[in-house]
Amino acid sequence: MWQFFKYTLATLMGLFLFLIISILIIVGIGAAMSGGESEFEVKENSILKLDLNRPIVENASTEDDNPFATFPNPFFESTEKIGLIQILSALERARIDNNVKGIYLDVNFPMAGYAKLTEIRNALEKFKSSGKFIYAYANSYSEKAYYIASVADEAYLNPSGLLDFNGISVQYMFYKKAFDKLEIEPLVFRVGQYKSAVEPFIRENMSPENRMQTQSFISSINREVFSKISLSKKIPANKLNQIADSLLAMNPVKAEKLGMIKLGYWDQFESLLKSAVKIKAKSELTYVKLADYLKAKNPIKAVEGTDKIGVLVAEGEIVGTKGGDDNIGSDDFVKELRKLRDNKSVKAIVLRIDSPGGSSLASDVMWREIELAKKVKPIVASMSDYAASGGYYMAMGANTIVAQPTTVTGSIGIFAQWLNIDRFLSNKIGITQDYVNTHANSNFMNSLGELTEFQKSVIQNMVNQGYETFTSKAASGRKMSIEKLKSLAGGRVWTGVQAKEIGLVDELGGLDVAIEIAAKKVKLKPGAYKVVVYPKTKSFLDQLISSAMSESSMTQKFAAMNLPWAKSILELERWKKREGYLALMPYLMEFE
Repeated sequence: MWQFFKYTLATLMGLFLFLIISILIIVGIGAAMSGGESEFEVKENSILKLDLNRPIVENASTEDDNPFATFPNPFFESTEKIGLIQILSALERARIDNNVKGIYLDVNFPMAGYAKLTEIRNALEKFKSSGKFIYAYANSYSEKAYYIASVADEAYLNPSGLLDFNGISVQYMFYKKAFDKLEIEPLVFRVGQYKSAVEPFIRENMSPENRMQTQSFISSINREVFSKISLSKKIPANKLNQIADSLLAMNPVKAEKLGMIKLGYWDQFESLLKSAVKIKAKSELTYVKLADYLKAKNPIKAVEGTDKIGVLVAEGEIVGTKGGDDNIGSDDFVKELRKLRDNKSVKAIVLRIDSPGGSSLASDVMWREIELAKKVKPIVASMSDYAASGGYYMAMGANTIVAQPTTVTGSIGIFAQWLNIDRFLSNKIGITQDYVNTHANSNFMNSLGELTEFQKSVIQNMVNQGYETFTSKAASGRKMSIEKLKSLAGGRVWTGVQAKEIGLVDELGGLDVAIEIAAKKVKLKPGAYKVVVYPKTKSFLDQLISSAMSESSMTQKFAAMNLPWAKSILELERWKKREGYLALMPYLMEFE
């Protein structure tokens, strides 16, 4: 059945690609005739419009070159990603740009974790310290949106809007009862009482250990978030806790009386902005979008010389040796790291990690390459939203580890999972299996059937061995005894601030702090080096060509976006293709 859909979708894809290529030829001819893109001019009294209502990734193309961004189509997501590195760069430029008078912060539902949002918030605080204004406006604020908006001089809310302020929650979904009904038997092999990524498949609720660790790290994040809001809004943290518990901020009028927001309509907000830039009420405001601003002349003086700090971004789940645009493959990572290692102008490397983990094999391959590169030049790990399990495996090879207080890290552990679907196939849909083997275990791990006790013991022993490898290398990297390291491991998740207290992290801070530490290690003074980011971002055309060369890529995108049942099938396919055992943090964890 899947093959039928695959070939049908491939035919549709071919027709659609023909249309795309035809349009791109026309666009290309037009671009050639226009003679290229000119430098964007930032006018006096400009306001930088910072739209954060999109998925925020580590590094994204600033080219506004997608001709299908607003064109409904079955193959490409309409939501454009925005890069954290680009946001931070724009804020630093705007801070000293005389033509930029302030920022209009458009944030109601940012799609990022608290570590990335903390980096943005810190950069906004630095911008505001220059004396320029920041004003936010939204019809509603999510919890994360308000965390960002609270740094503004004033956060405006539509009088009929909503402020979601009730503390942080994490929700898990469990599949055991469904598996029981379907007669699917999940077999789990793990080390560590906190390695809870497998719990959705074997339990109907959270284990006491998982509940304890989850309560611990979300409380840690919540304390950090509330403390920053408290400082900005001058509301005591205990008062903020009372507001959250009583849902007082849900009422816009009460939220205004509590000093959390300012009520006003859009026209009133624009009047405030006009007053801030000192123009007449009938005059038009000059907004500058992030993508346009980054095409303008950089007000920061160019660095003389060739010395560089290389930033290597590793973002997404670690899927194996072959990765993709939204995940990490060890082959691509190793290739990029070797480029930085062998580039004599790159004096130190910052490894920027945003990953919940994944393949233990790929994690170990990357760890080894980090160890080799570290012998040539210093490596500093900078943790983003996640650097857990396989993500921590990468970081532990660095000379120094830097994390945000709200980073989710740790989860040092290994697990493997198997699905016995013999009874499901036979009893539910009438399919039976049979085998011919040359040896007793020839079909071992080649079918989704029952495992013998001997086969189960083999897998568990391999998982145990993987855990010993992980913990021993972590202990060596952190320069602590194996006994102490194991007391912090067992799959337990920690926040950045907790990880620093127990020795799994060296410093607290963002990417800027990691770059400064790397520069100090090679005695480079501030302003005397360039920062280069790898891998290079792909333009829309590059991404299109890459997808067009892969029938499976385009077919899967179509299916995932348009067929409600396809995501589950594709997820099972991804689990089957992961190489080695899994070093993955608690699965499907979503902060709300």
